[in-house]
Amino acid sequence: MEEHLDRLFTYFHAPLWLHGLLIQGMFRSLGWVISVMLPPMAIFFPLFTLLEDVGYLPRIAFNLDSSFKKAGACGKQALTLCMGFGCNAAGVTGCRIIDSPRERLIAIITNSLVPCNGRFPMLIALIGILLAGQVSQGLGSVLSALLLVGFLVLGVAATLLASRLLSQTLLRGVPSSFTLEMPPYRKPQIGQIVIRSLLDRTLFVLGRAVVVAAPAGMFLWVMANVTVGGNSLLALCAGLLDPFARLLGMDGIILMAFILGLPANEIVLPIIVMGYVSGGALVEVGGISQLHALFLANGWTWVTTLCTALFCLFHFPCSTTLLTIKKETGSLRWTAVAFVLPVLMGMILCALIAAVARFI
Repeated sequence: MEEHLDRLFTYFHAPLWLHGLLIQGMFRSLGWVISVMLPPMAIFFPLFTLLEDVGYLPRIAFNLDSSFKKAGACGKQALTLCMGFGCNAAGVTGCRIIDSPRERLIAIITNSLVPCNGRFPMLIALIGILLAGQVSQGLGSVLSALLLVGFLVLGVAATLLASRLLSQTLLRGVPSSFTLEMPPYRKPQIGQIVIRSLLDRTLFVLGRAVVVAAPAGMFLWVMANVTVGGNSLLALCAGLLDPFARLLGMDGIILMAFILGLPANEIVLPIIVMGYVSGGALVEVGGISQLHALFLANGWTWVTTLCTALFCLFHFPCSTTLLTIKKETGSLRWTAVAFVLPVLMGMILCALIAAVARFI
């Protein structure tokens, strides 16, 4: 598709900057976001809707109610948390099922503490890099799976901790009683599952992501191609952020990639690669061995990899999720809290690990 557009621009003698802005910037960013987001969501949301239609999910909420009540929240938050593994924006929308306004706010603010499908590829890649060359291939797969589960458990634990913190500070209150008429197990209706999962969830989230990814791709191209004093704006901004990023166990390129990845978590890793190779557009991410070699050449250590993975787990929600939070709460204040809370948790955790590593 990109080759056909290149020929079209050549035929009409379009200026190079317009070609770069639209093709290498907007189109490539859109293609990357769609290709990474669509396959996992097309699998996750139908399966989640299937469990919902069968009648299994209410039982999960009922069984986990006591754990969430200890954190000052509601058992229904377990369902919105699970939906957040597919997409945090969809998880925020799903918080409508929580009756208590206080507990609904807690669920909305803490939903991004579990990784969505946009963060899974980066987490898996970083885990592979962390273990690269350390263990045999068979054992490495097992350890990678265990580490990924460990990150997921850490995200759930952070959700409960943050819910407890919010319920005792900004959102004080007594947890509401959870009464539920347990529905019988039902035979799933495949037609409704497909429609609800694809139209109401997958295409809804994908549409919002595309709207913000298009201008973000053009802005990213400008940052990578406009130069000042022989250095791109991307390199200059990364240099300014580097001293602070070092305190968090990362470098300026990594931190800048997270900032520029605000529209979509899927483009954070490609931006890191683009920054290291001084490219003018998003490039294909190679295999684990290629990434490992590239990152080693740019000074990565196990501390860098671990801190980057933790910051991938705990950083601000993507712009699609933030827009959804603003729409659901109608408040810029609570949207700001949802932005700041995971960032603070990630920065504190990364700074502690980096400090301990320097001390050792």
